[in-house]
Amino acid sequence: MGQKLKITGWVAAGAVAGVLTTVSLQTVARGSLAPLPLEELQQLAAVFGMVKSDYVEPVDEKKLISDAISGMVAGLDPHSQYFDKKSFKEFREGTTGRFVGVGIEISQEDGLIKVVSPIEGSPAFRAGLKPNDLITKIDDTAVRGLSLNEAVKRMRGEANTKVLLTIFRKDESRTFPVTITREEIRTQSVRGKIMEPGYGWIRLSQFQERTVDDFVKKVEDLYKEDPNLKGLVLDLRNDPGGLLDAAVAVSSAFLPENVTVVTTDGQLAESKSIYKAAPEFYQRRSGSDPLRNLPAALKSVPLVVLVNEGSASASEIVAGALQDHKRAIVMGSQTFGKGSVQTVRPLGPDTGLKITTARYYTPSGTSIQAKGIVPNVLVDESAEGSPFAALRMREADLEKHLASGQGPETKDPEREKARDEARKRLEEEAKKPPQDRKAPEFGTDKDFPLVQALNRLKGQPVLVSKTQIIVENKDEKKEN
Repeated sequence: MGQKLKITGWVAAGAVAGVLTTVSLQTVARGSLAPLPLEELQQLAAVFGMVKSDYVEPVDEKKLISDAISGMVAGLDPHSQYFDKKSFKEFREGTTGRFVGVGIEISQEDGLIKVVSPIEGSPAFRAGLKPNDLITKIDDTAVRGLSLNEAVKRMRGEANTKVLLTIFRKDESRTFPVTITREEIRTQSVRGKIMEPGYGWIRLSQFQERTVDDFVKKVEDLYKEDPNLKGLVLDLRNDPGGLLDAAVAVSSAFLPENVTVVTTDGQLAESKSIYKAAPEFYQRRSGSDPLRNLPAALKSVPLVVLVNEGSASASEIVAGALQDHKRAIVMGSQTFGKGSVQTVRPLGPDTGLKITTARYYTPSGTSIQAKGIVPNVLVDESAEGSPFAALRMREADLEKHLASGQGPETKDPEREKARDEARKRLEEEAKKPPQDRKAPEFGTDKDFPLVQALNRLKGQPVLVSKTQIIVENKDEKKEN
């Protein structure tokens, strides 16, 4: 493979988490194009003309063209996509970690919107919203019956516009209105704390433009609070990916200098690249090495990486690199399995094309496409197991997904059986009162996988899974 890819825009990596994010390279349009198939284009033009003249009612020409492009690209694989003006804006917001809104992390509870945490310094933070507050109305719209995405859209808007939220605070048994002025928000993709003396926890929820700087600051804060850390947990559960250079940087923070982090291979010469643990492979063009002030102890502190079925793409790059170099023990569940690279090319000032251009490989040369990273130690979600894990969507479940290129795929009848059992359990679970169905939040003393990771670091017994099913290629067996 060649040397580092010369990047003309941003590079991103991700999977399915409500919307598709991806390992992506934004580049300028290529100077040369393949010869056009004239006969097929004539057919396309003929169909366009027939629809325009014969359809039962007038159709919008621009929409016809946009839908034709979308259909052509969507037929390739689940991650290639045509961006119209709206979706291109949303994609850029996802990679920058910036959007206009009120500044709260939310979840859904009993049909209402629950405030998980206000983002520090945000309008919601300044307005006094607290974790566990329930939002019952957004302006004049009742929240009950809205999806989480619909609620998010109603709270977002233009900067300096107002939104009225009706809040129910359970511990005070009162309902009150709060008017909040929207502004640009920078999401927090890094959390962390000292779990107990000598042991720290850092969680990355996505790899965004600010992630590396926030990661460095959080590491520095942990070492200031406890300079003698004896172990660290890097939590990548449910991390759908994000920027590839951020994934390379986070990997490099723990690895020896110049070792391979990830390689890519595709049809284009520029897609055949090697990314190493060195500043020139992750630092931004105008900046210095963002890792320069990290404590030297980070290179050797005992490390556990937590992953699950929601860990995808960029997070799989990090887990795979640290696992292959034996720098960390990977614990949890088999990851999502998105091992493809997408290039984002602008088609105009506010539209673009995201197209799969390469597969990526761990340092050992293994493609994780449609397979994922298999943890060194399999751990369930709770002491009772992972009853609903089999229902979660993985790359191999997506229609038209790219093959790994390293052997045939086979359907596992055991996994299908596990899915049937999980569906039955889910039906029973739905009959329970809501308070009995709440999953513990990440980073608490009731977070079962985190407790097992800390036990591993402390040399104490770990409750390993006895039920998880590994998705394997027929010709490639992995040992655990």
